[in-house]
Amino acid sequence: MSALPTLLTNATVLAAATGLSYSVTLLGVALFSVASRSPARRRDARATLALLLGRKPQR
Repeated sequence: MSALPTLLTNATVLAAATGLSYSVTLLGVALFSVASRSPARRRDARATLALLLGRKPQR
């Protein structure tokens, strides 16, 4: 019996878990950037979000 189906299943589960954790991180940073009271913290959170999304941070 081939081990290929097992390896593909494991790779799929790993890719799904990685995507889910990245999405949860993006959601947390986005919520923090909106809900923070301090302007400096909002600015830092928005810069972090821009880095995670691969965009240039706005000045």
